[in-house]
Amino acid sequence: MSLRFDILTTFPEMFVPDAPGALGLSIPARARRAGLVEWHATNIRDHSLNRHDKTDDRPFGGGPGMVMMCQPVWDAVAAVEALDPRPARRVLLTPQGQPLTQALVESLALEDRILLIAGHYEGLDERVIARLAPLEISLGDYVISGGELAAMVLMDAIIRLLPGALGDEESAGSDSFGAIGPGGQRLLDCPHYTRPREWMGMSVPDILLSGDHARVAAWRLAQSLERTRARRPDLLGPEPSGT
Repeated sequence: MSLRFDILTTFPEMFVPDAPGALGLSIPARARRAGLVEWHATNIRDHSLNRHDKTDDRPFGGGPGMVMMCQPVWDAVAAVEALDPRPARRVLLTPQGQPLTQALVESLALEDRILLIAGHYEGLDERVIARLAPLEISLGDYVISGGELAAMVLMDAIIRLLPGALGDEESAGSDSFGAIGPGGQRLLDCPHYTRPREWMGMSVPDILLSGDHARVAAWRLAQSLERTRARRPDLLGPEPSGT
């Protein structure tokens, strides 16, 4: 059975299958055509009881911006969850959520169904968040215009981990954050090279042309460790103290 995504959004046209864009091309599109994944976007406005289909209102206490109201989001979740008997893992895309990591992506890739709520404006009324109790996820310490782009990033990261989504099943395990170091640390990927052997006075490392798979694997691990230590030392943890 395919993994099902439901996206609650005020911009459902961003998630039209096979349309040009992040999900309509490359790996997500191939995975959908192969029956590995499906996604359905629901317009939160369709569940508004306001005669103008409003989903937001001014915040209590004053201040700039608008806040998404409880009722349209709550009713949209209830209606969408009833469309499939599988329980949905609820996810809210918000800058206040826990940072998205490869480990979190790997855990979500084991789900059968994921419901993504794309927030907008100043966010959702806190009461509906409390009632829905979603997993709150952030792409990082910055703010974008809405949760739709974050939802696409999360979907892409999950889809590529589904069995059969990639041409080489070992590819994801050697990617940055997928590669595991000798101490269980997640590492950045090693440098990669392809033809031609010489380019603008720079040569491919000889070891990659040796045909010795064990030495090549050891070189790649060493390069991953070196690159991680230089660029993301936080992934390796604190250096052991001297004696």
